[in-house]
Amino acid sequence: MHSPHDPFVRVRGAREHNLQGVDVDIPRDVLAVFTGVSGSGKSSLAFGTIYAEAQRRYFESVAPYARRLIHQVGAPKVGEITGLPPAVSLQQRRSAPTSRSSVGTVTTLSNSLRMLFSRAGAYPVGAERLDSDAFSPNTAAGACPECHGLGRVHRTTEELLVPDPSLSIREGAIAAWPGAWQGKNLRDVLDTLGHDVDRPWRELPPGDREWILFTDEQPVVTVHPVREAGRIQRPYQGTYMSARRYVMKTFADSKSQTLRAKAERFLESAPCPACGGSRLRPEAMAVTFAGRTIADLAALPLSELANTLEEAADSSETARVLTGDLLARIATVTELGLGYLSPDRATPTLSAGELQRLRLATQLRSGLFGVVYVLDEPSAGLHPADTEALLTVLDRLKDTGNSVFVVEHHLDVVRHADWLVDVGPQAGEHGGKVLHSGPVADLAGVAESATARFLFADEPPAEREVRTPQGWLKVGPVTRHNLREVTAEVPLGAFTAVTGVSGSGKSTLVGEITGELAGVGRLVCVDQKPIGRTPRSNLATYTGLFDVVRKVFAATGTAKERGYGVGRFSFNVAGGRCETCQGEGFVSVELLFLPSTYAPCPDCAGARYNPETLEVTYHGRNIAQVLDLTVEAAADFFADTDTPAVVRSLRTLLDVGLGYLRLGQPATELSGGEAQRIKLASELQRVHRGHTLYLLDEPTTGLHPADVEVLTHRLHELVDAGNSVVVVEHDMAVVAGADWVIDLGPGGGDRGGQIVAAGTPARVARAEGSRTAPYLARAMDGAVSGP
Repeated sequence: MHSPHDPFVRVRGAREHNLQGVDVDIPRDVLAVFTGVSGSGKSSLAFGTIYAEAQRRYFESVAPYARRLIHQVGAPKVGEITGLPPAVSLQQRRSAPTSRSSVGTVTTLSNSLRMLFSRAGAYPVGAERLDSDAFSPNTAAGACPECHGLGRVHRTTEELLVPDPSLSIREGAIAAWPGAWQGKNLRDVLDTLGHDVDRPWRELPPGDREWILFTDEQPVVTVHPVREAGRIQRPYQGTYMSARRYVMKTFADSKSQTLRAKAERFLESAPCPACGGSRLRPEAMAVTFAGRTIADLAALPLSELANTLEEAADSSETARVLTGDLLARIATVTELGLGYLSPDRATPTLSAGELQRLRLATQLRSGLFGVVYVLDEPSAGLHPADTEALLTVLDRLKDTGNSVFVVEHHLDVVRHADWLVDVGPQAGEHGGKVLHSGPVADLAGVAESATARFLFADEPPAEREVRTPQGWLKVGPVTRHNLREVTAEVPLGAFTAVTGVSGSGKSTLVGEITGELAGVGRLVCVDQKPIGRTPRSNLATYTGLFDVVRKVFAATGTAKERGYGVGRFSFNVAGGRCETCQGEGFVSVELLFLPSTYAPCPDCAGARYNPETLEVTYHGRNIAQVLDLTVEAAADFFADTDTPAVVRSLRTLLDVGLGYLRLGQPATELSGGEAQRIKLASELQRVHRGHTLYLLDEPTTGLHPADVEVLTHRLHELVDAGNSVVVVEHDMAVVAGADWVIDLGPGGGDRGGQIVAAGTPARVARAEGSRTAPYLARAMDGAVSGP
């Protein structure tokens, strides 16, 4: 039995996902980094085992009601874990933040700002003091009654509703109306009301046009349909609904995503006329601090907000205390390189890395100690200069008496660790073993480790001849966000890297490259947006692989005997799927006081299909077992079969380093980087002729250096085949291997937005005033950087 004051977290017999009965001891109160190639099992150990067990123990300590539900969800597959303190997880998983969630709400800065205005704001003469709730657009006390605190209103215009005024109503002039019988009914009601439905729309009197489109009246009339030969049509009571009313009702109430999307085409979003987009009632907007309203301050970048508050802090004792608290909160966020964000910036517009760092800043202020923080690649999306600030913050979390466990690929973070756990040697079933658990320097002697090769590399990268551009693409002048009249030139037939600190304007500049620009030809943008919003979308469905696999199963002898078609093997339609879980493989478990969670379906145990469908096999496996294969295993399984389309699709997924993913892996479980590489693979499996320009936003996010090598090799092959590649990138090894670099900065937000340097990597590495230059120079020398 280990003592309760055991200085180690001891894991015994971990078998979660691909872990092969792992035993490992990790010291507490240190910065421990988990490394390994993508899919090796490091996240399964850090999150799936250590954090999941800490969470299970927390649930065990609460009410019996909750414990009963937790048993349905299941415990991590591990023999035992001792010496484990409570844990806090900061993952890169994209929650579904609403339009009301902002930087201010995530960091609780909004609460402090509202308190400042309530207690220390300058009120109009005679106005009564407002509670802090009155300064929140998310409460009934503060929200503008016109837009309900959203700041924007949806409205429609005649031009949107009637795109072609030369048509008559009978010919479909009112494009927003529904089709089929519903649309005919509205036309017949108008006809009965005495409106001319056969005259061109533009010839109707303006008053009639206004009423038809915008009235809130809903007159009921008796419609006598025009008799058609052979059909008996009785009179009926028809109700009129104006085009605007129909569009608004559909947009607000329809359960159909298609109908809502159609209605949205006839709406435009505009700042609310009542509050001007401030989202607040006039009473709250009449209060100022330092001569500004709360909406003015919330719109400032955090670094500028700090300056404003510092200048105004002396107005009263209350103001001094409250601004002091605000400045301390802002300092931790700006320290993590996020000073360019404003408190009112909506959370859905942030990258996963930005969101995680905001949560990290909040944790720093929470004052917890004695816990394990489990972090998922906190350096993702960070420029090397910002990574140094991140290391300072991680050290501070450790120094306040916590254990910090980080899953990470960034070599500077790995070198900075007190303790290193390297998992591998490869991905999927070829991984799942702990190759090393100990001080960083001792990894040098582990021959099997893919991490060691990069961590201790001391020779410079191989010299590569820079390609000669086949032409130039002019982008700009761009004036958007923090870019002011910026013009860039991108070489064609070359590999271009766009660099700069977070918030310098990289994505804004690259976003201006469109298919309309002279010289682009075909444009392919490969972003990190999810490939699907629900677990029904997965790797196989997105790549089109699943269509071929279903045809293969439908062509088997058993399927033909039973009359099973291709649809029988889809888990999205009734017939072959398990009806208990509707083909999802799991059921939702509602927890009254915690977020709902999911448990495997009690009938199909996660297989998604009913027993009859699973009786059909192809080369000894049923459809559920094929979906459970990793890409690598599936490539072996289909290698000897007559399915060239499947083999080609799997080959491209292997080429971009995704061999470890399961074919049926739900889209919701994929990281942004994985989603991006799946899109790239889907694109690569198409056969193209002619020039294509590929745009990629941080394609190496979440990749081990060994996987980065594979991916960049594939991208360079695209350029060698006569295409152009433009990547927004922070990985200096990738930038060093580019033909051309465009460096933005010098800082983020208002301090960025300029092209600091452009040219070959060698030229940019020597550029004065570039924050990228010293790191790029180091990567080109191949020098190992210190902590």
